[in-house]
Amino acid sequence: MTFIKVCGLRDHGSVDLAVRLGVDAVGFVFAESVRRIAVEDAASLIRHVTGHTVAVGVFKGSPVPEVIEVAAVAGLGTVQVHDLTSAEDVDRLRDAGLAVIRAVVAGDSSGDFGADRLLVDGATAGAGVPWDWAGQRRPDGEWILAGGLNPGNVRAAVDATGAWGVDVSSGVESSRGVKDAALIEQFVSAVRSGA
Repeated sequence: MTFIKVCGLRDHGSVDLAVRLGVDAVGFVFAESVRRIAVEDAASLIRHVTGHTVAVGVFKGSPVPEVIEVAAVAGLGTVQVHDLTSAEDVDRLRDAGLAVIRAVVAGDSSGDFGADRLLVDGATAGAGVPWDWAGQRRPDGEWILAGGLNPGNVRAAVDATGAWGVDVSSGVESSRGVKDAALIEQFVSAVRSGA
């Protein structure tokens, strides 16, 4: 079954819904974004993440020691980092007990640096803009497709790319930064329709 991550959550209702729907991961953004969440608020929400759903902290522009510190305070076991530059960075995160998702933009051929998973986004990471999924070279291993996914296109995107997982944020929002329960449900249903 396709791995599903719903990202940019900032309220109890969205977290509880995602967990109830059985998504595989929920994301909390600590990078500059309209979806950014304070560490203390994230920690409160992460306590509601139960079952097999995993809480993921999303970072960009933070040095590795800061990522480790925020993860510890928030209670995270997994981090998604958008600007890892070496296998040594991944090793430092893993040595701190964290599972690592290395996020890259489409066309980046530098690999996963030994991370647990690779996330491939459009040319502008986090912009929520669809891109040429079918024309992308398929990474090896467990990789997650991101960038402009929504309930109307996610099934076709998975079928075109063979992605192991999908990541959605703006595609399940009623307005910028505000998650919509019906769209989250539709997205999960669309992904699972081909399972």
